[in-house]
Amino acid sequence: MLFVFTGQDRPGCLELRKATRPGHLDYWKQFGPALRFGGPLLDDLGNPKGSILIFEARDRRQAEDMSSADPYATAGLFATASLDLFRLVFRDGEMVG
Repeated sequence: MLFVFTGQDRPGCLELRKATRPGHLDYWKQFGPALRFGGPLLDDLGNPKGSILIFEARDRRQAEDMSSADPYATAGLFATASLDLFRLVFRDGEMVG
């Protein structure tokens, strides 16, 4: 199953994001190809303001465990977060599903 995680940063937490970024990257690297897509959401000036990740998990429980153990989440970076099932339909302009 694919899941999409979206987290919006708490205001004024850019330094917290920067400090926890190495741990965040190392954490998600361990999942290898199960992490399909990820990166920061940016404001109009190009500064990070949140995160989006699309990843594979066997069920919602595992997806919740994976996203809640992210160093960004454990550091309290996110003001809001959502986790939803996701179906890939287009990749690089081509229909895949």
